[in-house]
Amino acid sequence: MLIGVPKEIKPDEYRVALTPAGAEMLTAEGHKLVIEKNAGLGSGFTDDFYEAAGAEIVKTADEVWKRAQMILKVKEPIRKEWPKIRKGQVLFTYFHFAADEELTKAFLKTKAIAIAYETVELPSGELPLLTPMSEVAGRMAVQEGAKYLEKHQGGLGTLLGGVPGVLPGKVLILGGGVVGTNAAKMAAGMGARVSIMDVDLHRLRYLDDVMPANVSCLFSTRYAIRKQVEDADLIIGAVLIAGAKAPRLVTREDLKLMRPGTVIVDVAVDQGGCVETIKPTTHHDPVYVVDNVIHYAVANMPGGVPRTSTLALTNATLPYAIALANKGWKKACRDDTALKLGVNAVDGHITFPGVAAAFGMKPRKVDDFLKVTKKA
Repeated sequence: MLIGVPKEIKPDEYRVALTPAGAEMLTAEGHKLVIEKNAGLGSGFTDDFYEAAGAEIVKTADEVWKRAQMILKVKEPIRKEWPKIRKGQVLFTYFHFAADEELTKAFLKTKAIAIAYETVELPSGELPLLTPMSEVAGRMAVQEGAKYLEKHQGGLGTLLGGVPGVLPGKVLILGGGVVGTNAAKMAAGMGARVSIMDVDLHRLRYLDDVMPANVSCLFSTRYAIRKQVEDADLIIGAVLIAGAKAPRLVTREDLKLMRPGTVIVDVAVDQGGCVETIKPTTHHDPVYVVDNVIHYAVANMPGGVPRTSTLALTNATLPYAIALANKGWKKACRDDTALKLGVNAVDGHITFPGVAAAFGMKPRKVDDFLKVTKKA
């Protein structure tokens, strides 16, 4: 298979979809690679590393898109890239369709195949290609939130860890999944008072067992959220429903209960966000203020630490990319139910129910496209 890796062009995105080690493994399997010049530079991988691994470096993204049967990316294709997508071409990347109707409709027009990292799901319920970036984002959420709590950044002027004789800051985490767990680890390690809220009692019991004493696990209700936001210094949105829009847990009215200078970091922003007043921002311009509450809403948070993020992401995606290349997307999905769940769109049809539900569409069954055509 001819596989292409274009340079990421979303603002402030420095990750790359394939490391030189991954390139070496794919070429060893007999596949050809075309990689856009300097695609890996933001993550610290120069072109000569890829060439040594057997890849061909090309000057333009147009050539990558034109030649490749399968495109490996990190972020969803942006408007500038939509015309480059070809019918029947496989794109393996993050899409987050449910939060972006314009992207969804544009992709359907291409009649290409969308295999989304974020909806590949193991029988255990784990999302193996979302997990590494959720780990990074959860840890970064506390790091960034702590920074914007500083007074000169407009925050409350609270040190999360406190000092002897002074109460530590309070961190409220909405969601006890991978993002929330990693955020809690970081915040607890800094000495903050941490509360994790979730609707899954089994998950709360598990977290209560493994978290340190400065972490409280609370059942999530609208009433409980309203009470908790009143004295929280930092609120982290960490809610995920795989492939679907995030539920709105914090309303505009709730902001009036918060103290001026409170910080919200909504990691769920790339799925629409769990805060009513959230809108995507960039690393270049990461925050804005609504009702005296600071909102941090960078949609590609792990892009701020691309070296770590690229290595963590490709460790997870590479086995699936190899399977897709070796078997073709149809057989690879027939052989792996987790990968099959990653198929979001085929030949102009939505195949993932969560995305279809977000826009009132009727999904097609993935199996309709995976059937083996018998030869006469």
